[in-house]
Amino acid sequence: MKTRTLPALIAAVTSVAVLAACSGGTRAGDSGGGSKTLTLASVDQGSVEDVVKAFEKANPGVKVRYTTSGADQYQQQIRTQLSSGTAPDVMSVWPGNGNPGATVVLAKPGYLRDLSDQSWAAKMPDAIKTVAQYEGKTYNAIFGQNGIGAVYNEQAVQKAGLTAPDTWTDLLAFCKAAKAKGTPAFALGNQDNWVTQLVLYALVATTVYGPDRDFDQQMQAGQATFAQSQWATALDKYLTMEKTGCFQKNPLGTNYEASQALAASGKTLGIIQGNWVIALLKGKNPKGTFTLKALPATDDPSQTLIPAAAGAGYGVNAKAKNKELALKFVNFVMSHEGMNLFVKKQGGLPSLPDTGYVADPSLAELSKFITSDRTVPFMDQLWPNAKVQQTMLSGLQEIFSGQSTPEKLLAEMDTDYKSGS
Repeated sequence: MKTRTLPALIAAVTSVAVLAACSGGTRAGDSGGGSKTLTLASVDQGSVEDVVKAFEKANPGVKVRYTTSGADQYQQQIRTQLSSGTAPDVMSVWPGNGNPGATVVLAKPGYLRDLSDQSWAAKMPDAIKTVAQYEGKTYNAIFGQNGIGAVYNEQAVQKAGLTAPDTWTDLLAFCKAAKAKGTPAFALGNQDNWVTQLVLYALVATTVYGPDRDFDQQMQAGQATFAQSQWATALDKYLTMEKTGCFQKNPLGTNYEASQALAASGKTLGIIQGNWVIALLKGKNPKGTFTLKALPATDDPSQTLIPAAAGAGYGVNAKAKNKELALKFVNFVMSHEGMNLFVKKQGGLPSLPDTGYVADPSLAELSKFITSDRTVPFMDQLWPNAKVQQTMLSGLQEIFSGQSTPEKLLAEMDTDYKSGS
């Protein structure tokens, strides 16, 4: 999922947050006809609904017909819709080049309208701007940034008499103690393949980028590989967590929605996810308190890093049937009102530094890591093609089902990476 010095990006942005924000389910909004109807496809279930209502209120007579879907389903559909001329006016688009719905992947064949002439485009911090662009032109209205970590159900943790760990040794002890009490530490919804990457990314941040912040540049120069790097260590730690009992039984039989229910209800002590899950957990348990903390991968807390990067934004279909309304919508998303409404519902942080947004207390540790230059990009945003991530996701499911091995997966990722764009 990114580029340049993300810490510089977020330091600029968070003076105040993959694939990225992803959600499940389907929802249809108001329908209407004529030139005052906008069509929208989004992965921001649970947050886009309020933004649509606010947009309609600010534009009397306008109706937005929208659908929301999970990232896997969405990525499979959007390219087909674009190529067949049936895509909506506005659609979710991920930063960078890491998946089938990413900026470069969709802009390169001409599917997206150039948004460089919109006033907000020049205001985006450089690191966000870079992953919103293709060949120097902006195609993605990125409204927020996100982090990946361990999101704890504070009431469940207190009931278990445990404390969130900050070292690798303590993490494994935490998992063993939680399992002994009959409440697994973390919910894991690996039935949805995009979920499989999040634990790995949280571990890679520290094991790979802790000792080597220039790893991406070395990969691009052909001086490093996944297989011969600390990616292997991170993957081994992921599997060690599984063997230790850090997750509930049968992660492959648990989808994203079900994993949320486990963490929200206290049937697990938390969930390893992006901060976007916090709003969904609160929706399932309004009385609960949920806090995102870094997932440790070593026994030195000062070495721990958090993956943090630009989240999914919105692009305009180059062949939009209502181009005027489409531009009006993305400009509303990038306004202070729209941006703050989005990130408040998602539990994230705005992409622009001057919105006046006050971060939720649940993100105190993420904000601290951001301002202290202890974050790294979502790993796939700088990969040369979308196939690397897809191979990783399916390979992780195969590893969990005993059909593949870490060595085989990393070798396949190297092959896809070397194939270029």
